[in-house]
Amino acid sequence: MLRSYCSMKYFLILILCTIVVFLVSMRWKRLAESQIKEEISVARSDLKLVSPEKYKSLFIYNGIWLAPKNQCECPKADHVHVYQMEDYIAKKDLASVKERRRKEFEHYQKRYPSMIQDLVIAKPNVPLSYPIQGVEVMPLHTIMIPGLGLHGVTEEKYQVILRASLGTLNTLADVSDDVVRGRGKKELIILTSDVELLNFILEHVTYTSVVYQLSAVDMMTFESRDHVAQFPVIIRQPSLPKLIDPGADRKISSLVTVTTKTFLRYHKLRLLIKSIRQYYPDIKIIVTDDSEVPEKIIEENVEHYIMPFGKGWFAGRNLAISQVTTKYYLWVDDDYLFTENTKIEKLLDVLERTNLDMVGGSVNGNTYSFQLLYEQGDDSGCLHLRYGSFHKLDGFPNCVVTSGVVNFYLAHTDKSRHVGYDPLLQRVAHSEFFMDGVGILLVGSCSDVSIGHQDHNPASEPNLTKVEDQYKRFRANTQAQVQFKLSLHYFKNRLKCYSRS
Repeated sequence: MLRSYCSMKYFLILILCTIVVFLVSMRWKRLAESQIKEEISVARSDLKLVSPEKYKSLFIYNGIWLAPKNQCECPKADHVHVYQMEDYIAKKDLASVKERRRKEFEHYQKRYPSMIQDLVIAKPNVPLSYPIQGVEVMPLHTIMIPGLGLHGVTEEKYQVILRASLGTLNTLADVSDDVVRGRGKKELIILTSDVELLNFILEHVTYTSVVYQLSAVDMMTFESRDHVAQFPVIIRQPSLPKLIDPGADRKISSLVTVTTKTFLRYHKLRLLIKSIRQYYPDIKIIVTDDSEVPEKIIEENVEHYIMPFGKGWFAGRNLAISQVTTKYYLWVDDDYLFTENTKIEKLLDVLERTNLDMVGGSVNGNTYSFQLLYEQGDDSGCLHLRYGSFHKLDGFPNCVVTSGVVNFYLAHTDKSRHVGYDPLLQRVAHSEFFMDGVGILLVGSCSDVSIGHQDHNPASEPNLTKVEDQYKRFRANTQAQVQFKLSLHYFKNRLKCYSRS
């Protein structure tokens, strides 16, 4: 009886001790959890973003806030003119114009799809190896996909799956269909218990483009049992090179054609030609002319093209460069004068040694270089013109990189043809060409090459005075022309607003 009592006593003591230990441990656990929560709370109080005011003070370039945002805008500022494009569309026409623009932009997007269609985030510690860029194939061609592999995983049976959407998959590894399934299809499945064999098969996987597109992206999927990765295969049709033989001597006259557009002012044109011949006697000159009563220009190595009366400034430029057969053309206005500082060789050296598409000089010391800063919004874009340049051009201390230059520049003929001069712009137009060239043209400006400008003194002869007066009437930039240009930019360039300093 006593022994039974003692046993019961020890048993109760053991249970009581267990309860005490459990209660103490629970209290310590609650204290620890409370402490951790307090530490996390303290830590998370530091996880905050900068204020909206601070955010808007960051990422400013030349007075323009170039940070991510859904809608761009052209804010008012001192010495900046702002044009809201819809203000230059008749209110009764705005809805229909906007709808036509929307449809045209959808068609544009089909013709020029974005090369980056999906955002791909690399997941941490994925045992799959794969290429993240640089895989490119021509339409209907076949390539091997480099870098595929599975590492650091041990499984009884390995399985990986590759999927494509614009091409078919295969492997050069000579294995049975039980190991590789789906050869020549858009999904390739590999099943094996041998990881070395698996990686051998993956090293020799091929991709065949089956859709003829000039430019497209196939987002490939690569997955194992527990992991998935994506990588792009670029489908691109390279264009054929269009090379122009500069001749064995590489003379200026074999590389460059001088181009100009004239209207009425033959007295100034003849002075320009005379100054060109003083320094470059053998160079070809192309003149386009939309005067009402054309005069003959009988000069050696001068091609004179007659256009319908008043056809326009940019139409004349298009005609001029369409007839250029040299690698480069030099654009000049018909009232310029070549001087001892008009060194085409210097501008040529810049284009031959850099990747610039055109390089401007100065007119009487004025380079007129300007930046074009473009912002994309959800429904339209914003364009900002600011005078100046982006930075120095490496290797040329007197040159800078910019967006647009004065009407004195040397340019690659083929690249200017690609952009084109919009013939709808008949009178006052200059920056519009560079606006159409945003994202296409890489432009430079060099201050150490200059050309002169003929005097603006009133003509001494009565008939020349009449010519100058008639020219000025066509040259004037009327309010109607300004409205037309801005409405054109609204539709053609899909601009919401335009600002210029």
